[in-house]
Amino acid sequence: MDRSVGSAANERLGTQLRRLRTRAGITQRALAERLDERQAFVSEYERGLRRLDVVELRLIAAALGGPAVAVVAQLDALDAVLAAVGDDAS
Repeated sequence: MDRSVGSAANERLGTQLRRLRTRAGITQRALAERLDERQAFVSEYERGLRRLDVVELRLIAAALGGPAVAVVAQLDALDAVLAAVGDDAS
């Protein structure tokens, strides 16, 4: 699995986190403030341009009102669907 910045896996994670943020009705700026980060930090990981470590993912998930395990489970489900239709999930 390609884990580099800009990889499909990082883009899927960023897309999933963006969906969770928008469903929660939180702007990038508001989330960045909750995380004590710059708005660019949120923008970069949402576009797959920044890799997140486990600690950051846990903090982001908590700031969005949920556990990191739920985010990972959603990504696993998406990867399973992509594999089933023959798309490259890496």
